[in-house]
Amino acid sequence: MPDPEADLVAERSAAQLLSGSPAAAPVDVVSRLLAVQGQDARGARLAIRARTAGLTAADVDRALTRDRSLLITWLNRGTLHLVAAADYWWLQLLTTPPMEAGTSRRLAQEGVADDEADKAVGLIDAALAADGPLTRSQLSEVIAGAGIRTEGQAIVHILARASIRGLIIRGPMVGRQHAFVRVADWLGRPPARFEPVRFDRDVALAELARRFLAGHAPASERDLAKWAGLPLRDARVGLNAIAGELREREDGLAELKASRWSPTPDLPRPLLLGSFDPLLHGWVDRKLVLGAATGIVTVNGLFRPFALVDGRAAAIWSLAAGRVELAEFAPLADHVTAALRAEAEDVVRFLGL
Repeated sequence: MPDPEADLVAERSAAQLLSGSPAAAPVDVVSRLLAVQGQDARGARLAIRARTAGLTAADVDRALTRDRSLLITWLNRGTLHLVAAADYWWLQLLTTPPMEAGTSRRLAQEGVADDEADKAVGLIDAALAADGPLTRSQLSEVIAGAGIRTEGQAIVHILARASIRGLIIRGPMVGRQHAFVRVADWLGRPPARFEPVRFDRDVALAELARRFLAGHAPASERDLAKWAGLPLRDARVGLNAIAGELREREDGLAELKASRWSPTPDLPRPLLLGSFDPLLHGWVDRKLVLGAATGIVTVNGLFRPFALVDGRAAAIWSLAAGRVELAEFAPLADHVTAALRAEAEDVVRFLGL
């Protein structure tokens, strides 16, 4: 009997690079997915592991530090995301304007007035120009030295304001810490078409729809709007702009003609996915993957690492003393257990543990 839900999971998994040929490099994964949630450093790296073969976390660090092909900053939904440097310019201009008001509100809640926050942004810019790259703790010392509150979440929202305004990004690794740099110093000048006065928002919305579908199709306009943190009307503008590139489906979901799999791709092999994996962030409804599973998405908004078996969540896993510990939701077949054991060994290898 055909299983439409399994077929949909298989198609989305293929778009996500969880089945089929693995990507060759970290930047290839991130470019395909467009933006990978990045507030959890290990989770972002494990997202790349699951979609490549033979790489290590050090390869991701090299892409961030030596190659400058990847960076992390606040983008979609006001959340830190790992993106390709080539996509930074237009995503920053497109997705960050709605975040300004929320950041100001959070700063006020943390006891930082607007004028103090603006002064702090100036201090960050000057410190990075003189001595960058600098870590969060180093920048916090600079700001606190000027009598501006950095306790609690204040420093986070000050750094977010500077990032949202296009002044700084999280660029290279300094030891085990991800340091901040000035955009102008790290990436240079933006291409002419991405200078604010020349930025064409409708063209960017079309590119957003096209690139989102490349890594998330089949998907709906509501999926796109939620993922990007933009109004539904913007998602519709983008999808309408590329209507000629879309294939009609009986279920009403959108996909690119160029990315149609025929026949429907297979479900992914058993995989260990990290925290905040992109497979849980591209669509309004996560039930296709999570089913009745509880504990993967916690009440405080954390996304725990989990095992994917036949396209569904089958266990939660964690690392303890350099070893993977698996908590199965139900007994797994011997061949699945063996496959997840091999996955666990590869996680340890990838992380260099």
